[in-house]
Amino acid sequence: MAALKAAESFLAMHDRTDRDDPLVIPNVWDAGSARVYAEAGYPALATSSAAVAASLGYEDGGGTPADEMFAAVARIVRSVDVPVTADIEAGYGLAPEEIVERLLEAGAVGCNLEDSDPLTGQVKDAEEHANWLAKVSVAAGDRLVLNARIDTFLYGDKSVESAVRRARLYIEAGADVVFPVLAPVGLLPDIAECVSQPVNALYLPGGARPKELGALGAARVTFGGSLYSRAMDVALSMVKEL
Repeated sequence: MAALKAAESFLAMHDRTDRDDPLVIPNVWDAGSARVYAEAGYPALATSSAAVAASLGYEDGGGTPADEMFAAVARIVRSVDVPVTADIEAGYGLAPEEIVERLLEAGAVGCNLEDSDPLTGQVKDAEEHANWLAKVSVAAGDRLVLNARIDTFLYGDKSVESAVRRARLYIEAGADVVFPVLAPVGLLPDIAECVSQPVNALYLPGGARPKELGALGAARVTFGGSLYSRAMDVALSMVKEL
């Protein structure tokens, strides 16, 4: 019941009455970074698989052992009083039921699941991935908010049509949010207008600000590994000073 209420509350945060005010979710990598952003007043946090991997000494793209990734998520969840959604890449080869069980054990309110294989640099078959997402959705029920990442702008043909097709398939499979990662900002309105669920946009340093992304149709804005990279830049500058 607690997981159900937490997921419902988190999903409700995506309902925006003001298009210039999207749900902004910083991506964190450990308990310390999570506390910084939670204490700054952000209502929810997300993990970044790339940042968690780097902080643990692994390569991004599935290089982190599943046990260590879920343990990192659990430490982050324990350290803050705001909901945390987990970036678990492509699921680490785990069965849908085990993915859900591990997320709930870690205390996460949701997850990102991507539709590409980083080892091959190719997007997966859309229908097959939708069928797999449906199994995750059934196992989760309403206890997790499922964010389906669409990688056609990363590895695919970079068209609105492909992104929308996949988004609709994934929503039909049970996705609560769709995430066309690296979609050009100029295409966000076309994507958002064609799907029935909230759209997650990625903020890129030097690019459109979260409010601008919201005005273009994004209900949710995340940062990927960029916050970790900026933190490491600060650390490097401190090293140079020393």
